[in-house]
Amino acid sequence: MSDDNHRRPKKGFALWLSQLFNSEPKDKEELIEVIREAEENELIDPDTLDMIEGVMDIAEQRIRDIMIPRSQIVTIKDNYSLDQCLDIISEHGHSRYPVISEDRDHIEGILLAKDLLIFIRQGVDNFDLKKILRPTVVVPESKRVDHMLKEFRMQRYHMAMAIDEFGGVSGLVTIEDILELIVGDIEDEYDEVEDRDIRRLSPSVYTVRALTPVEDFNDIFATHFSDDEMDTIGGLVMQHFGRLPLRGESITIDGYQFKVTIADRRRIIQLHVTIPEGATVPNLELPDNV
Repeated sequence: MSDDNHRRPKKGFALWLSQLFNSEPKDKEELIEVIREAEENELIDPDTLDMIEGVMDIAEQRIRDIMIPRSQIVTIKDNYSLDQCLDIISEHGHSRYPVISEDRDHIEGILLAKDLLIFIRQGVDNFDLKKILRPTVVVPESKRVDHMLKEFRMQRYHMAMAIDEFGGVSGLVTIEDILELIVGDIEDEYDEVEDRDIRRLSPSVYTVRALTPVEDFNDIFATHFSDDEMDTIGGLVMQHFGRLPLRGESITIDGYQFKVTIADRRRIIQLHVTIPEGATVPNLELPDNV
């Protein structure tokens, strides 16, 4: 085979590029179709397609759509001793923790776990948690996710507290949360594999795996959703949408609100379910630090 053959681009790729630049997509939907055609023609791989779609998705999402909700934030009290701080860090394995005084609406600063190393080496006689806290970054929960990512990169910080319209803390967002929307889950040695299909976030909100069987969901929530056509709760939700929903989209079925929190271009992965007032409350444990 000659060197010319090595240098010559694939005919399909050249044709695709020509079509792309000769007829510009009129909107986002047309652009996505062009990119998906490129993947179908094996010009880009599926992972690349997922990342491109992830980048486009974050421009339409708000912090409230992806943040860790208030009830799940692991905090440290500003009067904790060194040993108490280390116990929290050992249990949860995070690198950063909001430090609070009275409650979650009173954030004194952010503790970086690495800032405790010097005290471990020198002893606890001069330990004062408040003196080593980093400034708290506060953003409105309505802030666009792509703008938040740019701010993270420009200002070189990794965590921000989200507040609602009344000034109360509603959640927490990290740069990792945003990057996972683009590249998928980023797991480290501290991440635990969740062995439960359904977890309680608050008395009325639950995280549900999309692969949870409809029958199991009915047993836990005392509902009567049919599993004649769809075996899983994710399939049931997609059936009612009539299409594959995007992350952040929600739908109400028989009074139960299903919000898509994790999805890729092929399937729903995780949902937040809000039960209606007066519905049976499942007997599930609330997370720690609520």
